[in-house]
Amino acid sequence: MSKKPSPRKKTTRGKSSRRETASAASRLTRGLLGAVATFVAVGVLAVLAALWVYNGPGPAATSGETTTVVLRKGSSLPEIAASLEKGGVIGSSSIFMTAAKLTGAARTLKAGEYEFKSRASMASVLDAIRRGRIVRHWITVPEGLTSDMVMDILNKSVVLTGEAATPPEGAILPETYEVQRGEDRAAVLQRMMDDRDKVLNALWASRAPGLPFSSKEEAVILASIVEKETGLPEERPRVAAVFVNRLRTGMRLGSDPTIIYGISRGRPLGRGILLSELRRPTPYNTYLIAGLPPTPIANPGRAALAAVLNPLKTGDLYFVADGTGGHVFASTLEQHNANVVKWRQIERQRAAKTGG
Repeated sequence: MSKKPSPRKKTTRGKSSRRETASAASRLTRGLLGAVATFVAVGVLAVLAALWVYNGPGPAATSGETTTVVLRKGSSLPEIAASLEKGGVIGSSSIFMTAAKLTGAARTLKAGEYEFKSRASMASVLDAIRRGRIVRHWITVPEGLTSDMVMDILNKSVVLTGEAATPPEGAILPETYEVQRGEDRAAVLQRMMDDRDKVLNALWASRAPGLPFSSKEEAVILASIVEKETGLPEERPRVAAVFVNRLRTGMRLGSDPTIIYGISRGRPLGRGILLSELRRPTPYNTYLIAGLPPTPIANPGRAALAAVLNPLKTGDLYFVADGTGGHVFASTLEQHNANVVKWRQIERQRAAKTGG
């Protein structure tokens, strides 16, 4: 009778090993999941913090209510970000650069002078630079100033830099010009001169036929006299007609502003012209010389240039102040003398009222 094989004894070693492996894998999984969760949480917190820095209030201005930063032309994104952080406008240059790249603004940031309100958000700062909302500065050159006076204006500007030589009289176009902080005075002056040339060339090309002068420079000389003779825009074409008619007939121009220029280079005398000055021979005394003086006596505006190159067709040869800021015109000396008498009466009446 054969023996039945005895049953094997079941061991716990295999089960225990499998349980330990499963437990280790479980711990590893939980650890990895915990690490991932921590990483995600940290990442979310970092993103939220970055969004807060980007959209929330920025740094306070160190003084006053605004902070000014100048971004030079050709600045790279890192340079712009560093300038803003150094200037106290943003709190993080790295977040600014990241935002600029993600929004596509990095390719369109514009140089210039910017003024940011205290605690402006980084988002508003980036938007302002992307749109080029620069601080605008203006320099106004009124009509009729001499070149010396124009240089006074340019030299007093705290926005401009560098030095520039005084240009020839009449070479500047009186206008209001936009300038940037740090712009060179010589460059601004060149713009003024280039604009004068453009306007003069265009007006010269469409000038009236038969004018009693043959060059652009002579046109500028006469326009400068017209500019100084009247401050009323509507009078310029008629005043121009008087001087054009005088040149055609060989009469002397007889302009007081030319005498003043010969005395003070156009600076106000602060008084009337003396009889001795009327008789003093200078190249600019148009009571004594024939024709035009040797140079312009100021910088005429485009309206005065246009008036000289297309004057009214009148027979006027004279004009005198009318007491209202304008002038009364005459074609004969008899009419003119009567107008002068009226003006003298107005002067006496005014002197009597003021006790002068």
